[in-house]
Amino acid sequence: MDIGDLLADGGVVLRSGASSKRQALHTVAEAAAQTLGLSEARILEALMEREALGSTGLGSGVAVPHARIEGLERVTAVFVRLDTPVAYGSVDDRPVDLIFALFAPPRDGAEHLRALAAVSRALRSAEMREHLRQARTADAIRALFVKDQAPATAA
Repeated sequence: MDIGDLLADGGVVLRSGASSKRQALHTVAEAAAQTLGLSEARILEALMEREALGSTGLGSGVAVPHARIEGLERVTAVFVRLDTPVAYGSVDDRPVDLIFALFAPPRDGAEHLRALAAVSRALRSAEMREHLRQARTADAIRALFVKDQAPATAA
């Protein structure tokens, strides 16, 4: 699975200003709404419903919120990097600044799970997280996700 292909055009946001988990998810919903052409309110509602089941904060400053949303034809993602980490209820209680959000059609179970596993694996790397934090442009972020997958696709 090529993580770079999951990222929607315009789906990488380097942005500050969130002071809470809800505001961070609002930023994610705003980016997703613009890139996916769906309702921001519906996206935020779906993300909040999923968070109510348990935090999607993986630890090490990373969160992978995800939701199933009507109107999508395939699994799609947005990436948001916050300048100031926010409390997120992560497994390690560390605040989050790297958010990779996945959105899937309601009946697309297997692909959604494969995407979630691939993203989680990539973001487990301390080197990858550091590169994501240091990248200066959206194109550089996208390139990191494409580069991360290169060895796997060559094998």
